Amino acid sequence: MKKMSIILLAAMLLLGLAAGKTLAVRSGGTFNFVAPYGGDVGTLDPHRTGRIQDWLISMNIYKSLYQWDPVSSKPVLSLAEKVEVSGDGLTYTYTLRKDVKFHNGRGLTVEDFIWSYNRIMKPETGSQTARFIRNIKGAKEVEEGKAEMMSGLKKINDYILAITLEQPIDPSYLLFEPGAAILPREEVEKKGDAFGTDPVGCGPFQFDKWVRGTEVTLKKFPGFYEAGKPYLDKIVYKIMPEGGARDMAFKAKELDANIVESSQYPEYKKHPQISKNMIEVAELYTILAGFNPDYEPFSNKLVRQAINYAIDSPLILKKLLKNKGTLAVGYLSTTSPAFDPKAKGYVYDVAKAKALMKEAGYENGFTVEWLGTPNESWGTPVVEAMIPYLKKINITIKPQLLEGAAMRARLVKGDYQAFIWCFSCGPSPLQALRRWRADNTPVGLNSRLNRKVRSRPGWPGRKIRQWPVRIKEPATMPARLETPH
Repeated sequence: MKKMSIILLAAMLLLGLAAGKTLAVRSGGTFNFVAPYGGDVGTLDPHRTGRIQDWLISMNIYKSLYQWDPVSSKPVLSLAEKVEVSGDGLTYTYTLRKDVKFHNGRGLTVEDFIWSYNRIMKPETGSQTARFIRNIKGAKEVEEGKAEMMSGLKKINDYILAITLEQPIDPSYLLFEPGAAILPREEVEKKGDAFGTDPVGCGPFQFDKWVRGTEVTLKKFPGFYEAGKPYLDKIVYKIMPEGGARDMAFKAKELDANIVESSQYPEYKKHPQISKNMIEVAELYTILAGFNPDYEPFSNKLVRQAINYAIDSPLILKKLLKNKGTLAVGYLSTTSPAFDPKAKGYVYDVAKAKALMKEAGYENGFTVEWLGTPNESWGTPVVEAMIPYLKKINITIKPQLLEGAAMRARLVKGDYQAFIWCFSCGPSPLQALRRWRADNTPVGLNSRLNRKVRSRPGWPGRKIRQWPVRIKEPATMPARLETPH
């Protein structure tokens, strides 16, 4: 269930790499990249979004307590110098860095962590990232409006923070996420909702401008705590949801890196120059076809099983997705410590599918509206590949193409019959599986779906996603990108 990501670097950079020269680090310049997962950015307030499109940009504006280390493939401290863990594994005491500043010039203190984590959990925030904080003691009481502050957050002094957990699990796999970023309270309260369009963080880049539907520009923060960084002067995220448009822009040298979709992958692999400079990185995501049980046919388990048997997933993976992925047998990745190597997936068996449909009372089939985004790896192109297979068991699919934000809104409201999308399945297996618990607080997309969806995780296989320079993996939503700085 491990999938691969591919990165293409711009031609002038490729030439240096291809020649085998060692390039010295140098400062300056603008890096033109893409924001490919929707027609615009929703918000740059990381506590109020769960969209990869938004986090892709905001992760360079903000910092979280931990960050992903691509060398060791695990989270490491980012805003703290050290951590001490109690014998029972419940209390983590952090000594913060004293050289961290927000973009407004104020220094970071323990109060910023306490306020940020409590903000995430407060019901009025409506945060889709509460799952990252929920294991801190007292988080549930804040989430339910029974308390103003979490009892598990304690200020020892301005630079020492103690966090007490409900369960003894490693918090680094939760607190490295972009959605757990630390924000300056005064800026959030001063700007209100406008903070999402004029953000202030403590990351390597600060907000410059946002042209709706076109691009977001970040500029170098000269007060960043890592000496000499960032190297770049600016990052420009071009909003380009269509793979063909990105392909043309990359070839025209309007982009310095590109995300390659499966349909373009064979062409680039054959290119004598580009093929030598494609970076493929494993990600931890599962393609998920979900069914709404409020739509009567999908309330029947036999119908859902029939759909699984009716689709030739290996062939779709091979022909449509160009083998960039592996077939899933469950929700977790094969690299997950909780993966069951004895698990067996569904096989392609049309006769079995027909028998199940007959047993369920749907021998004559039905029609279903199937939502999806334009993404070639986990959107309507995959749904369209399903059409002839499901037609054999008399199910007629009507694909409904939606932009990512519009589709998310439909899912949160429960306004759908079926959909295809993808969700993270790591790095923490416990966190990945918690989204499906029925007792999750109903805030955001994940907790809504855990009540509404009957799904077939991983169908038809692990998807391919492509990113630029310095990918952090494995990681959740998505393989973490840190642009060079």
